[in-house]
Amino acid sequence: MPPNVEMIVRLSCFLGVLTAMALWELFAPRRVLKVAKTSRWLSNLALVVINTITARIVLPITAVAAALFAESREWGLLYLVDWPIWVEVIVAVLVFDLVIYLQHVIFHAVPLLWRIHMVHHADLDFDVTTGLRFHTLEILLSALIKLAVVVVLGPPAIAVVLFEVLLNATSMFNHSNISLPAWLDAIARCLLVTPDMHRVHHSVIRRETNSNFGFNLPWWDFLLGTYRDQPEKGHDQMDIGLNEYRDQSQVERLPGMLLLPFTRASDAYSIGSEEEHDSEESV
Repeated sequence: MPPNVEMIVRLSCFLGVLTAMALWELFAPRRVLKVAKTSRWLSNLALVVINTITARIVLPITAVAAALFAESREWGLLYLVDWPIWVEVIVAVLVFDLVIYLQHVIFHAVPLLWRIHMVHHADLDFDVTTGLRFHTLEILLSALIKLAVVVVLGPPAIAVVLFEVLLNATSMFNHSNISLPAWLDAIARCLLVTPDMHRVHHSVIRRETNSNFGFNLPWWDFLLGTYRDQPEKGHDQMDIGLNEYRDQSQVERLPGMLLLPFTRASDAYSIGSEEEHDSEESV
């Protein structure tokens, strides 16, 4: 797939899903937001622009380009088997999704990586732009991990494009402040991570923060024991963010977001943290 076509496809899907979720949030919100949307959206979307530009400069080769390169040299495990293309696409998407799930768990388990990932969790509200709010270093590390998977697995380029589009779209969907009927949410979360399912992951309560790690498919949480059905305080009353960071000037403005991993050594919410009991008691 030519780079310009990939860019058009991904940008079109991004803008389409962002617009759809923003309108859904406007007409059928799940929760009352606590922070002015204008300032949050400007900062979160500005971070997206910075991340996109930085990734293009630091890592000029995309996962799709790497897949095409691997294909031209027949690198990867999938070249050892003779499966139909549609089977390889499904396998590749599943493998990528499992890797992203494991990556997410690791970013919670390793204190140094948690400090980078905190930028995502420090958002004081939960809406579609939270699904785009990641520190630049996390974006670069994630890109390197996906490149490694491409080289090892050797997936079809179309599978990589499909996964990138799905991951971006589902991240915006499951972070959206949208209202779904309980019966529909129960059915939907059998197939994909819903906003009510992922919102639990953004609770200030540590044991809830360290659950529901899936971004796209919910099955890894079900199978690996990290699934939590509902937040302890309910969706309307639960507190979003991190107990340590409640100052809007620090966590909802772009300079503070970029500097957050370097301003304080904190692993209070990371898996296995020695401070876990203190953070639970402070809720």
